[in-house]
This record gives sequence, structure tokens and C-alpha cells, in this order.
Amino acid sequence: MAEKAGGVVKNGHEEGLKMAVALLEEFELPHGLLPLEDVVEVGFVKDTGYMWILQKKKVEHVFKMISKSVSYDKEITGFISKKNIKKLKGVKAKELILWPPVSEIIVGEAPTGKIHFKSLAGITKTFPAEAFAAGQ
Repeated sequence: MAEKAGGVVKNGHEEGLKMAVALLEEFELPHGLLPLEDVVEVGFVKDTGYMWILQKKKVEHVFKMISKSVSYDKEITGFISKKNIKKLKGVKAKELILWPPVSEIIVGEAPTGKIHFKSLAGITKTFPAEAFAAGQ
């Protein structure tokens, strides 16, 4: 794929997970935002901010602090920048019985520390950033 040209790629769960966490850290996003399992590959193109994550299977995770179920597809892609992921694909958050795709994640400035999730349907949900800390 053209988007992946010039990208840094890490293969395997351990290396891929390290890279994913390093990206979240570098761009000031909560470490627990992407609870990944069985990572196959993680890639990042510094020039464009394009990142991708491949997992062996779809992962469903419940963020206990906010009682939210989030589904992560086998392939997750998006454009990452400081406190932001745009054109996100492969992530869905459960709303009642629906699973609208999350298209953008924005982390607010301190001291509020809120995190905003936007869907293509125009729904925006806001939660405390600590709900997405590592281990939540």
C-alpha cells in the first residue's frame, strides 16, 4: 500500500506492542487506548503520521471505569499526531445496541484531561483520560 511506503515496521507481539505504546507516548495519548492482543505487525510513517496495527483476531475490551465496550478489528489504521488520531478505522465503541465506528480521538489539554471520541455518525463522547490509562 502506498500509505505504508517509507514506514518503520515492527513484527511480532512484543516488538509491535512496544512500538504501539511508544507512539501513544510520543503523541501524548493514554497508554491504555489500544489494548492489543496477539499483535502481528505495527507500522508508522513519520512523514504522514499514518500508522497501522495488525492483530491475529478482533479484540473486545471493556474500560471498567466508564463501563464502555470497545471493539478493535484485526486491522486498525489512522493518522496520528499530537493528542489526536484522525481517519481512524477498525475501532468501534458500543452505544446501547449499536457499534458506531470511531473516526477520531482527541485528547484535551490539561488540566481537564478529557478525551473525545468522534464517530462518522456525528456522535461525540467525552470521558476522563484516566479511564484509558494502561491496565484499565
